[in-house]
Amino acid sequence: MPILLTADAAAWLSSAGATYLLIALAEFGDKSQLVCMTLAARHRGLPVVLGAIAAFAVLNLLAVLFGAAVAAWLPEWVVTAAVALLFAWFGIAALRFEEDDDEEIEEKQGHGVFATTFLMIFLAEFGDKTQIAVAGLGSTADTAATWVGGTLALATTSLLGVYAGRRLLNKLPLHWIHRVSGIFFLLLALLAVLRLVGAF
Repeated sequence: MPILLTADAAAWLSSAGATYLLIALAEFGDKSQLVCMTLAARHRGLPVVLGAIAAFAVLNLLAVLFGAAVAAWLPEWVVTAAVALLFAWFGIAALRFEEDDDEEIEEKQGHGVFATTFLMIFLAEFGDKTQIAVAGLGSTADTAATWVGGTLALATTSLLGVYAGRRLLNKLPLHWIHRVSGIFFLLLALLAVLRLVGAF
């Protein structure tokens, strides 16, 4: 027996689906997905996924509740500077890593990976195009549907990034994973610095 949806339910699903498609396409291959990929190559995938989803859930909640003004809470240069410092620190730490063949390398504890992922994603995506898109969609459509669609879309791209990191990058020797991730995060830091310089 077919399930009949009310007009309100159909509109809700339509808004959620449209948001999901738009945000997933916009975020595919973006820096947050690459961050998940790189972190997952070095650490367990579950804390990376949970940290990314938690960050996106909070960002999208702020976006739908406060609209485009969410990005104006802090001056743009403050957020950009924090992103540059965080990525630079992470990149330098990765490049300074030295593998000891005689000792088993211990992975960082799950809560540490979760916190690192949450902080990096939150700062990198604060005021980014996807958050602004969610804010715009939330101002014209059902806010709950927009939040659900946007968060599910970003969770999907994060899962794909983690899967790629575990399956592809994880096949590299550990020291090469650290070198690749270190260079990647330093490049992100450089881009943030260039954006910061352009803001003044």
